[in-house]
Amino acid sequence: MNMPKRIVLLGKTGVGKSSLANTIFGEATFKIRQFNDSKTHCSPAETKCVNGRSITLIDYPGFFDAGRSETQQKCETVACITESAPGPHAFLIVLKVERFTEQEKAVITQMCEYFSEDALKYAVVVFTHGDQLPEGMKMEEYVEQSEGLSDLVKKCGGRCHVVDNKYWRTNGEDQYRSNQFQVAELLNTIDKIGMENNREYYIDEKLQEVERKIQEEEGSIRRSLGNMSQEEIRKQAVINILKKQKSNAARTRIRNLVGLAVIAGLVATVSAVLFNSRSGKVLKAAPIFNKEITAEALADVVAEKVAALDVASPATGIAEAVEVITTPVSVIQKTFEVVMDKLNALYEKTYNPWNLFE
Repeated sequence: MNMPKRIVLLGKTGVGKSSLANTIFGEATFKIRQFNDSKTHCSPAETKCVNGRSITLIDYPGFFDAGRSETQQKCETVACITESAPGPHAFLIVLKVERFTEQEKAVITQMCEYFSEDALKYAVVVFTHGDQLPEGMKMEEYVEQSEGLSDLVKKCGGRCHVVDNKYWRTNGEDQYRSNQFQVAELLNTIDKIGMENNREYYIDEKLQEVERKIQEEEGSIRRSLGNMSQEEIRKQAVINILKKQKSNAARTRIRNLVGLAVIAGLVATVSAVLFNSRSGKVLKAAPIFNKEITAEALADVVAEKVAALDVASPATGIAEAVEVITTPVSVIQKTFEVVMDKLNALYEKTYNPWNLFE
C-alpha cells in the first residue's frame, strides 16, 4: 500500500463532517457528534483503504464555528497540523446544501489566516445533505445560483461534490445521486490536485517545522525500538509530538496564571513602597492604578523620594530612591523563579507522561 493521502476536513459543527468521513470510508469509523454535545469528540485522524487508495482523514473540529476560544482553536490547529504533516493532499471544505450565509462567506478569509492562500489550490468544496438538492439538478448548477457559493468554488479551482448520508447510500436509478459514485469522483478530483499544482501536497513553514520534529522523534524511536515497522514508528512519533505539545501548552497556562499573580503582587508592593520612605515619612500617593500614568508622574515620585531621604549628594539620593522603588521588583523576580521551579516539578510528577514516576 502506498503512503496514504492526507485529507483535512474543515467545517462547522453539525454540517456532517463525521458522516462524510464515514461515507468516504464506507463504514462508521468516526464518532458522530451531536450538535449540542460538547463532550463527544471525533477521532482526530483515521486511515483506511478506499477504492485501492490509502486514505487518512483528519478532522478539524468546528473550524468555522463562531465563539470558539483562542486556546481551543490553537490546540486543534496544532493537532491538525501535526496529524497532516508533512502536508495535506487536500482540504475538504464541508458545507450543507442550504442558504449561503455571511459566516460561510468568511470561509476563505479564515482558511487563509490559519494556513495561506496557497491552501485554496488544494481545497475541494463538499456539500452534505444532498437530498435538499432540487430533483434533476447537479451541484454545479446549484452553486451557480448563489454568487457567494460560486465565488467560493471558483477560488477552490471549481472543485465541488455532494453526498447525502441518509438517502444516497445505495445506487438508485439516478447514478449522480449515489454516494458510491460521488466518493469515487471526489477521490479522482483529489488525485488531480497534485498534478495541477506540480506538487503532491500542500506545505508551509509550520508544517515543515512539525515534520522536522516528527522525523527527529522517529529517529529516537528507531534507535530504542528497532523492531517496529516504519508505519508503527511514524504513528508513535506523531503521538509523542502531540503529547509534548499538550505538555508545553499546559506549562504555558501555569506560567500565565503565576505571572498574573506576580503582577498583582508587584503592583501592590510598589504601591506600598511609594507611600512610605525609609525615614518613615508618608509620601504623596502615586497614580499606580491610573491607566494613564506617565513617565513624568513616575519622575515626580522619584523626586519626592530624594527629598524624603534627605542626603547630601543629589546623585546618591536619586540612586537610593530608585533602589527603594525597584528592590521589590528584584525580590519578586527571585520569588517568581523559585515558585516556577516548584510548579514545574509538581507538573512533571503529576501530568508529564515521561516523568510519571519521578
